[in-house]
Amino acid sequence: MPATPSLRRTLAVIAALPLLTLAACGYGSEAKDDSSRQQVAAGAKKVDGLDSVKIGYFGNLTHATALVGREQGIFQKELGATKAQYATFNAGPSEIEALNAGSIDIGWIGPSPAINGYAKSGGKNLKIIGGSASGGVKLVVNPKKITSLKDVEGKRIATPQLGNTQDVAFLDWASGQGWKVDPQSGKGEVTVVRSDNKVTPDAFRSGSIDGAWVPEPTASKLVAEGGRVLLDESSLWPGRKFVITNIIVSQKFLARHPKAVEAVLRASVATNKWIEANPDRAKAAANRQLEADSGKALPANVLDPAWKSIQITDDPLASTLGTEAEHAAKAGLLAEPELKGIYDLTILNKVLEGAGRSTVSDAGLGTR
Repeated sequence: MPATPSLRRTLAVIAALPLLTLAACGYGSEAKDDSSRQQVAAGAKKVDGLDSVKIGYFGNLTHATALVGREQGIFQKELGATKAQYATFNAGPSEIEALNAGSIDIGWIGPSPAINGYAKSGGKNLKIIGGSASGGVKLVVNPKKITSLKDVEGKRIATPQLGNTQDVAFLDWASGQGWKVDPQSGKGEVTVVRSDNKVTPDAFRSGSIDGAWVPEPTASKLVAEGGRVLLDESSLWPGRKFVITNIIVSQKFLARHPKAVEAVLRASVATNKWIEANPDRAKAAANRQLEADSGKALPANVLDPAWKSIQITDDPLASTLGTEAEHAAKAGLLAEPELKGIYDLTILNKVLEGAGRSTVSDAGLGTR
């Protein structure tokens, strides 16, 4: 997609993002040992001779495939005697750092960090190899301070991290309202507060923010704290579908270990099929994994509405990725990137055909 003159003048914030403060373990957080649920079948062999495959995801219900696939041992089953190792993240930019550093091999992640990471590396660090979810993002506000969309002007609205998918979506939406906001500092006619999803409910409760554009289950946590859903992001998209979670892989790992990538994608497709067939059991499994990762399960008044707002899918909804890139450029977060080659859906479509499911499209953005 060719850039306009104004976009060519836009400086890419990805080159200027501040260094991220990451967990002491390196990148992300290593979750608690769950070896009792990661049984290796007798006689199982290592995939591609690997001792382990390192998988990253967020503690969000928009990453339900990763949560459920881990909790049910589906990833471990497909990987045989190769150990599935996991790391959790708050938002995408830190996961991209981990992928680049080799701390993870494969990850569930939002579209904006994937676009940023691909563009920043000149198309050399990652590939999107599958889809996982659509929807599950809402603008939740304090109804005592904000009663209509126009009331958002002048208020303090949280997003999870500078440059993450919800940050881009909110900045694009604010721009569409005619409000000027500096994308780096978040200051302007509406103030963007970059806040870890774990602490956003506390900030909302204390009144230090007036609302938040966040994924589930954080959105439903805010509603439980007295917030009101002012806008569901799905209402802004044709057919109410947009990519919120992709599966990415290090290009080096993909080239060296395609069988391991295929095993993870088989597990993803099998997990999504199980979720579709067992929605209530899957919801409970996702909640158990969230509890294992964070030490606290979600109450029913948060879990139930959050789960209902997410659509699980194998399709990466590639046609919406270009639109999200345009949003990031329009918001001033990056110069419009060249996305050709960001997808490699070859292995996914092989897996889908083998499972008797429909193949998916890369919308012309496949491997060069």
